Amino acid sequence: MGNPASVLDELLAVLPALRPQMYFKTSLTALSHAMEDQVLAGDDRPLMIASFQQERFYRQEAHRYLRLADITPQIYVLAATNTKFANADGTVRHETIAFDPEDALVHEWHLVVLGQQYTACLVCREHHGSQKPRVLNGAPAFDQSRRFEGIWTLDRRVCEQAAYILLKRIAHYRPDLSDKITQAQTDFLPADLLGGKPYNAEVTESYPFAQRLVTYVQASQYKLLKAYKTMAAQENRERLINSITAAIRQSLNPTEVFAIATHELGQEISACRCIIYRSDRYDSIEIQHEFRQPNITSLKGEVWPLIENPLFQTVNRQRESLTYSQTPVGSQQKNQIDDISTIDGLLNQWDIHSCLLVPLIYQERLLGMIELHQCSDTPQPWSKNDISLVEAVAAQLSVAVIQAEAYANLESLNQQLEALDRTRSNLIAITGHELRTPLSTIRVCLESIFTEPDMPMDMRQAMLQTAMDDSERMQRLVQDFLTLSRLESGRIEWNLESLALSECVALALSSRRTMTSSSTIMVDLPESLPLIRGDGEWIVEVLTKLLDNACKFTAANGNISIQAHIKDNAFVEVSVNDSGRGIEPERLETVFERFYQEEGALRRSVGGTGLGLAICRQIVEAQGGKIWATSKGKDQGTQIHFTLPIAAQQSNHRTKKRSSIKSSHPKKISVS
Repeated sequence: MGNPASVLDELLAVLPALRPQMYFKTSLTALSHAMEDQVLAGDDRPLMIASFQQERFYRQEAHRYLRLADITPQIYVLAATNTKFANADGTVRHETIAFDPEDALVHEWHLVVLGQQYTACLVCREHHGSQKPRVLNGAPAFDQSRRFEGIWTLDRRVCEQAAYILLKRIAHYRPDLSDKITQAQTDFLPADLLGGKPYNAEVTESYPFAQRLVTYVQASQYKLLKAYKTMAAQENRERLINSITAAIRQSLNPTEVFAIATHELGQEISACRCIIYRSDRYDSIEIQHEFRQPNITSLKGEVWPLIENPLFQTVNRQRESLTYSQTPVGSQQKNQIDDISTIDGLLNQWDIHSCLLVPLIYQERLLGMIELHQCSDTPQPWSKNDISLVEAVAAQLSVAVIQAEAYANLESLNQQLEALDRTRSNLIAITGHELRTPLSTIRVCLESIFTEPDMPMDMRQAMLQTAMDDSERMQRLVQDFLTLSRLESGRIEWNLESLALSECVALALSSRRTMTSSSTIMVDLPESLPLIRGDGEWIVEVLTKLLDNACKFTAANGNISIQAHIKDNAFVEVSVNDSGRGIEPERLETVFERFYQEEGALRRSVGGTGLGLAICRQIVEAQGGKIWATSKGKDQGTQIHFTLPIAAQQSNHRTKKRSSIKSSHPKKISVS
């Protein structure tokens, strides 16, 4: 069990006339070096006892103690049991003493030099008000501001008493050194101190040189302390900026960068809470990134107002950092806020007594906000260093947001370029097939008629009909290209009017009669179907192309139907259904892309450019509707649905059918 008594307390109890002073850590280092240098420079062989708080302090001085051990054999180094140098090997000529972790020595720093010509002692312990040194990147940060209270003197009586107390502590931990310790006491300590007789405890005045040395060292340390604080602040700032910069390099995702920045900044700034959020294009925002002290209410997941937040609006208007406090300290800032009651209500709700808002700005564009909150009843003013640090972080985060947006835009552009390249490839393949085939047929037919003047009239007529059909096929191909180009460029003027859907269906069916097909088309239109609003010519175009597709992919004995019903009291939904080859579920959306062919461009069993459904989508969406496909799968038929808006003003009487189709009863119409 270690000794819980402080060596400093024991010394002051014996020598009550001593008055401890406060020392900076660097002052103690300078004084210790002065004491050791005096021994190295002299010819005395003194008793030396050193006690270090941490192993790293001893490692810095190890080479000096090896040199000191060449001068005197009476050197003792006290060390905690968990340090590597606690039990030195035989190559080290001075003694090491491992003391218990519960011993008061773990908080103390001692150096006693007791010789015939020179004496000095340093007995101190760390001040309880000092903060423990912080660790940055695995290494201790600047700890020169740590303070110690104790005694530093050249008085022999004080040095002898300190040596006596420490030797007793050493004998407790190392009984095997009893002979060596006894010899040291005999050589360096007075007999009355060892024999228990009344000891002359009178303390003489320290040498003037010693007093001047201490004063000079302390004054120098005070100046150094200010420099260390500046360096530490700069180090913290650079470390924080570097960590955020590293996060930006590793990820272009603002969510990840914000999470790292919130954690790092919240730890660095002495605030109760730190939140970072995006702010452009939003009336309010859900808090996703937060750092808070353990006893502070969390804002994560809460909806944070922006438009109704006077502080946010003030920063948005002024484009600069803003501090606000509900205490009289913040009265100057209150003159800048439009609605004090609203912001005070928000701050009271979350127990915020002072806040700092720093905007994320890029080229006069507000991208987001960093907010720091103080929730104590007596908030501290925000220092210039803190504000400067947060503004530096905000600048880095602004760059991260812009880089993320640029990367997203680049990704979108790459996808568009890939789609354009696919369109180009499909265009080349499809037009090559659709143009080459009819041209070859036309050429063969014309060459046959030209080279065979004796060809029978019926065969000549068949050749001319084939050439005519293929020329019409080429004309439709070119017309589809021109139509899609006009639709996508927005060069079409729409003639929107109230129409009866049955009339559009009748016109589409009449155009189908001119084409060769034996499919049966069934029309089922409710008699009470309201008028629709659209461009009749283009609606007929949609129906014609959908019927053309249905007939193209349906066998001669298959079924094709047209149905319609009211949807959501605002649209009429039209369906063109067939019992053909169907569409696989994963391709239901793809069929509306340009040049799409379900079988592929070079192995189609039916003709076509793959532009029909793309044209239908452009027409329907331009008139306020939607179009989509459904299918149960391969060889199970396809249903193409599209909606058109109902006309705003409807007739009071039922719409009269001006076509020959009876809408109240399904009717089979054979198209041939």
